[in-house]
Amino acid sequence: MAIQIPIDAITSRFGDRFNNLRSQSLSTRFANLRPVSEFLDIKRVSKPNNFGEVQSRVNYNLSYFSSNYAVVFIMLSIYSLLSNALLLFVIIFVSCGLYGIGKLNGRDLDLGFARFNTSQLYTGLLIVGLPLGIWASPISTALWLIGATGVSVFGHAALMDKPIENAFSEEAV
Repeated sequence: MAIQIPIDAITSRFGDRFNNLRSQSLSTRFANLRPVSEFLDIKRVSKPNNFGEVQSRVNYNLSYFSSNYAVVFIMLSIYSLLSNALLLFVIIFVSCGLYGIGKLNGRDLDLGFARFNTSQLYTGLLIVGLPLGIWASPISTALWLIGATGVSVFGHAALMDKPIENAFSEEAV
């Protein structure tokens, strides 16, 4: 019996927020990168009065600083790979192995004393790469990355007040 997961029911709750991110190129994605002085403006940091204000700030700042938050995620990703040298080695090792096997174009690898076909090479790469990959703890690194990004992004978005001109435009008269 197969388990059916209604993906549409899960993703429909996000609305169209993430649909435009998939269709953008990298240059257009980072075109609205805000300056560091605006992103780290200490004068605009304040404690929100209530949960409604937190929601309002997070909604505004997630769209306004979206490219800056993507850069924060990339920087934390680089830091997590540099601080987990074994995981970085495994990623480079497997990537170079797949590249090297792909460069053979289906031909056998002849070392003089032994001859290996591509199936044997892929199997050897799997036998070496999988235990190393498990030992490198990629799941804990990914969970740390999710947690660190969440705390950084949502903490910044909740504490960074909206600009003065935007704060008055939302008030009802």
